[in-house]
Parts: sequence; structure tokens; C-alpha cells
Amino acid sequence: MQLRKLVPLAGGVLAATAILAAPAKAADFDFAGKQIKLVIGFGFGGTYGKYTRMFAEHLKKHIPGTPNIIVESRPGAGGVLATNYAAKAMPANGLNYLVPPDSSVIVQLMRPKKAKFDMSKFTWIGSANQTNVIMVVRSDTGVTKWEDLRNTAVPMGSTGLGSTSTIMPGLVNRMLGTKMKIVTGYKGSSKTGLAVEQGEVRGAAFNWLFWKSKYERWFQGDKPYARAVLQLGHFKDPELPNVPMMKDVADPKYLPVLKFIGALGLIGRGVAAPPGTPEGAISVMRTAWDKMVVDPAFIADAKKRKLRVIPGSGADIQKVVNDAVANTDQGVAKQAAALAYGTKK
Repeated sequence: MQLRKLVPLAGGVLAATAILAAPAKAADFDFAGKQIKLVIGFGFGGTYGKYTRMFAEHLKKHIPGTPNIIVESRPGAGGVLATNYAAKAMPANGLNYLVPPDSSVIVQLMRPKKAKFDMSKFTWIGSANQTNVIMVVRSDTGVTKWEDLRNTAVPMGSTGLGSTSTIMPGLVNRMLGTKMKIVTGYKGSSKTGLAVEQGEVRGAAFNWLFWKSKYERWFQGDKPYARAVLQLGHFKDPELPNVPMMKDVADPKYLPVLKFIGALGLIGRGVAAPPGTPEGAISVMRTAWDKMVVDPAFIADAKKRKLRVIPGSGADIQKVVNDAVANTDQGVAKQAAALAYGTKK
């Protein structure tokens, strides 16, 4: 399988394999005897928690001084609360980092009153994966294809306004005339998936790696428990060749919005430093990151956890983010907000 098919061209090419940076000297920033904190805006059961715990385990091996790394969960509003914290209150001392929500850039532009952050002010260490958003619906709803959602009001679980689990169903409802009901308040994708399994809600929209790593059994056999009916991104996930892309079924007038929203997949699962972080710390962390994502032990661990590695360097992710923040047409961002949230704010 050629996973690099997922790596799109947008604001610069995200390399399918990380480009190793020049070795950083330990003197750039001394991590010896220190503790690094990685903050996520969701619970530990989803892919944010899984990837970040894996980062914590493997990244320290490549940092001079081998510091301890811990993970802290600050769930709420689909990751917005944690990102606001990282922008406004996280100590920028080289020891604290954020695992940004993949939707952080588009939420910043769509909901500026709620998003108290500017992702272009963060410094990106790197990304370990890029992925599409996949809408999944239980089979007992009678839904076998996305068009069926026009005729039945399926309740869809959501973790908050900053999450793909709110954004995608909102877009689909308003672009394609479906009748999904978005049920918010779940603390992370894992608890949302459990709610789907228990029947509290009947579907949700998260990245494919979440669905596959947590509920692969749902999609197997002649009578699957649930179905992937639609995906959002720039290119089809190679594991879902028969699941249609929103950009291929929506009215062409929505393509600028879908291109803008689809950029969230480029950010994927990675790490960023809050504004003001010392350059020496960033240099060491970027070098360690680039070594980690090509380390056979890291790749093997990802495979064991049913995750995959499609790395992007910090510089490449930085360019994508900065270009999106600087060059997105405000009219497109406002239209995206209206379609995703049903508001003109």
C-alpha cells in the first residue's frame, strides 16, 4: 500500500518521509534532568491520546539528555480549550508543547471569537500522520450510502465545535441536504465511539485511523455493524477507495470551502511549541522529531498500535499553516463557518 498517496500538495509539499535536519547540539537547549509535557485537547482513548503517548515514549530517545516526557489531557470544545490554553497560558519555556487539533487552523478562521489563538504564531515541531475525516453510520439505521441520510434524521455524536465530528456533519447537512442531528458534549472520540456502540447516537465523523484502530470489526463481513459513507479531505484514503469524497458529490460552488476545510488533514497528528518558546529548544526538538519518525522502532510500534506514519517536517507543516492563515479568503472562511455551524459568525 502506498500511503504517500494521501500526502497532498498544498502550500508546499509535505514530504512522505521526514527530511533529517542538521544535528542539533545539546548546548542549544539543555534537556538533561528535565520533564517535557505534551498537552492534548481530548481524552486518551482516541488517536490523539494514542499518538501522543507513543511520541512520549519514543521522542525522548532522540533528545540529548533523555528527558522524561508526560502527556496531559485538557478536553473541551473539540480541542479549542486546550489550544486557547497553549496560546495564552502555557509556559513557553521549552518544556511545554501542544498536540494541536487537526481542525485548529480552520476553526481559528471560522470562529475567531471562540478561538483565542493564532496557529501561525506557534512553531511546529513536526507531524506523524495526515488523514481524512470519515463519516461513519451504524447499519441498523438503514443507511448504506450518504444519500440515505437525506431521508432519516440520524443522531451523530460530537466532541465540540472545534471537532471534525461537528464540522463535517454540519457541512454535509447544508451542502447535501441531509438531516443529521449533532449531539455534542462527548469528551473525546473514544467516548463518542462508545456512545455509537451503545446506541446513544448512531454515527460520528472522525479520522479513519480512529475507526480502524478502535472498531475495525464494525466494517467486516457481509453484514457490517457500521459503514463509512463519506470522506472529507484532498485525496481518497487508499484504504477506502469506494467511499466517495465530499468534493466529488457536492455542488461545485462549494469547492473553495471544501478545499479550505480539507486542509485539516494535512496537520494530522503532530506537535507544536507555544509562542515564545526558545529557538534552541525548538532546534533540538525538531531534530529529535525527524529522527523519531524514521526510527524503525517507532514505525513498528505504530503498526502494532494500528496507527500509521506519514511524516511531515516542522518546516513543511509551518508553511502549510502560515499560508492558510495568511492567504485564506475571509469570504471563504465565513461561508465555511455558516455551512459548518449554521451561523454567519
